[in-house]
Amino acid sequence: MKFQAPKGVSEYFPPRSYAFDLINQKFSYRALSAGYKLIELPIFEETELFTRGVGESTDVVSKEMYTFEDRGGRSITLRPEGTAGVARSVIEHGLDRGQLPVKVFYRGPFFRAERPQAGRYRQFFQFGIEAIGVSDPLLDVEVISLADRSFRALGLRDFHLDISSLGDAQSRTAHREDLQRFISGIELDEESRQRAERNPLRLFDDKREEVRRQMENAPILLEYLSDSSNDYFQQVQEGLHLLGISFQINPRMVRGLDYYTGTAFEFVHHRLGAQSGIGGGGRYDGLMETLGGQDLSGIGFGLGIDRTLLAMEAEEIDLSQAQYIDIYLVPLGESARLRAMVLLEQLRESGFVADMAYGSRALKGAMKAADKLSARHLLVIGDEELSKGEGFIKRLSDGYERVVKLDSLAQAYSDFFTTEEKR
Repeated sequence: MKFQAPKGVSEYFPPRSYAFDLINQKFSYRALSAGYKLIELPIFEETELFTRGVGESTDVVSKEMYTFEDRGGRSITLRPEGTAGVARSVIEHGLDRGQLPVKVFYRGPFFRAERPQAGRYRQFFQFGIEAIGVSDPLLDVEVISLADRSFRALGLRDFHLDISSLGDAQSRTAHREDLQRFISGIELDEESRQRAERNPLRLFDDKREEVRRQMENAPILLEYLSDSSNDYFQQVQEGLHLLGISFQINPRMVRGLDYYTGTAFEFVHHRLGAQSGIGGGGRYDGLMETLGGQDLSGIGFGLGIDRTLLAMEAEEIDLSQAQYIDIYLVPLGESARLRAMVLLEQLRESGFVADMAYGSRALKGAMKAADKLSARHLLVIGDEELSKGEGFIKRLSDGYERVVKLDSLAQAYSDFFTTEEKR
């Protein structure tokens, strides 16, 4: 019997996995550079964490969660998103009672039971950050900027940023009253009407053409912002302008999770078709209290690793930077194989990515292997090289060679590297 991965699972293996890993590294570096610390979350949590935190009116909770009963009779759910889990962890471990804001980042697989299609998976990968405990427009700008700079560090250019504000409680209460009055006069199926009663904003996020058409003249939340909410949103825009981050205001933006308040944003790529969102997030001022913690504000984002990779491929970005070996050793003979093993260890300890031709592979086959692995340099070690204690390092891009002493290979190779070639 031949097994296959479950349908709808995003799976990465060489060489494409090199680019997947590069994206995670670039995103992590940006987060670390801004003072965010790694937090590792459970793959599954109590189901109530998501029903309370994410919102029962959302598609995520009502239709897409992988929920099951464990052996102890507890209802468990594979995590569909990261923010609720971060909030739970911050509350449980008292991080919200120390230095604020709490700044953390996470990464890994998430799960939603939806119809698989290009860019939409049942198991997908995400990178996210959360800043909890301070309400400050400049912190919102930092979070948005980190996402923008992360995408650009990978070479992405063909995307735009949508921003909006979902206001404070005063803004949403005033808007909700008029919006529900408007919704009462349009045609909806019973399920949609029940969802709208719980959260009328959900209808702005409905993908059905007949619903979208009826919602064209619905009252817009941006027009109901209180003075304080409007001032906050203006400061966010000013901060983005100061950093040179272009954006457009999308008055109909509704993030897919109920906990969002205030600043909301989404990055949209122009070459991905229907699944064009590559990342987004916003502020969630009531979530911590809803989950049993202090009444603290928070803001964060989730960036889709899968869609980011698809976007890079759509823009035909050179991904060879993610797949390379600094130096590939080709030993010819048993004595050379043993010496090569020692040299490999020295090179790796010096910070280089090094590999060798294992087995009884002939020189021609080893050369092909070096090329497939995108090796930058090659060193062939045979009896003659061993007797002289030296060899030729060959740069595969142009064939340039240089003699090196085997006894000091790591240092000689380091000197051979130009500043631009060093990692």
